[in-house]
Amino acid sequence: MMAAVRVLIAPDSFTGTLTAAEAAEAIAEGWRRHAPGDDLDLCPLSDGGPGFVDALHAGIGGRLIPVEVPGPLGAPALPVILLTDQPGRSDKYHQMDVVRTAYLESAQVCGLALVPQADRDPGRSSSLGLGLLIAAALAAGARRVVVGLGGVATNDGGAGMLAGLAQGLELPGADGLVAVLAGGGEQLRGVTAAQVGALSGLRERLADIDLVAASDLDVTLLGFKGTSSLYAAQKGATPEQAQELDLAISDFARAALESTGMPERLVADPGSGAAGGLGFGLSLLGARREPGASAVAEAVGLPDRLAWAEVVITGEGTLDWQSLRGKVVTAVAKLAQEVAVPTVAVAGQVLVGRRELLTVGVESAYPVARTAAEITRSLAEPAARLADRAERVARTWSPRSNPT
Repeated sequence: MMAAVRVLIAPDSFTGTLTAAEAAEAIAEGWRRHAPGDDLDLCPLSDGGPGFVDALHAGIGGRLIPVEVPGPLGAPALPVILLTDQPGRSDKYHQMDVVRTAYLESAQVCGLALVPQADRDPGRSSSLGLGLLIAAALAAGARRVVVGLGGVATNDGGAGMLAGLAQGLELPGADGLVAVLAGGGEQLRGVTAAQVGALSGLRERLADIDLVAASDLDVTLLGFKGTSSLYAAQKGATPEQAQELDLAISDFARAALESTGMPERLVADPGSGAAGGLGFGLSLLGARREPGASAVAEAVGLPDRLAWAEVVITGEGTLDWQSLRGKVVTAVAKLAQEVAVPTVAVAGQVLVGRRELLTVGVESAYPVARTAAEITRSLAEPAARLADRAERVARTWSPRSNPT
């Protein structure tokens, strides 16, 4: 009998079709068809967007607390808080301290999936509910709050989130912030520092909280390469509306920086434009940024699991240029290179070339679908088609296993 191959299966979600856990199971099913004797370790991951809390809960456990808050257009959303007790990891705590940590997911509160296609309007959608969710995490005793950013329908620079947090904490001036900041990105045009003066008190209230923005992209807040220009269209904006949103968020950012006394460089920091500008809103409160994929990888012990493996299989729905900028695939490949484990990607579609993939450490990439007909079939049966592709990949990467 040939020796079994140790395979780590560590995908992101396949957006719109499979969660990361479902993708991992499908890859494992296909792999076992060819190599039933291989040792498989399933490790679903996330870059901070949809599936962030699920991936962490699967990896580290903890207690899930359901909360009802307003969604992006005001209808109820039902996110959960993942609450854990962990050793302190920041300079605000000694290493041996146990810190109550809350993990939150912006996509569960103001995600694009919560808004029907016909109703998508980033000018009206608000991140208010995320602020209320952060307040609920603090009320549950969290001293460290990690917010996964990505996959949202909002484009309000985090203004709604700030108003919701002030409301949830019952701060003086909270009602005024809600009136000015909670109506969506378009409402921010012309806002002044005097109207958002209560933001300074909000920052002071969170001075002893370790706040982390786990962002999936390094996009900035404003301008030609800012969040409105690059991502408002996929949330339903016309080109003209995207320009108006950029101007409105610029007005809000100027007012918020003046009110809080924070430096102007925050609008240009990588990740400030993540999740429609939620990265900027959190940075106003003193949050530090961590790449979402790296934060999840650390929490679930990915480096140690990679050291065990002989090959790692990762993937996502579409492997494209964005995948090369801090997403799960590149985070896995970087860590795998450190222990000389080859990284193989399986994706719904592969839209980057082998040379680009090799530069980030991906040895090979395999698409589930190439033609229009194959794409249609894969969307109709995503798990089955992913399993089929994984079976074919196993024939190449598990030659030592007994064939079925």
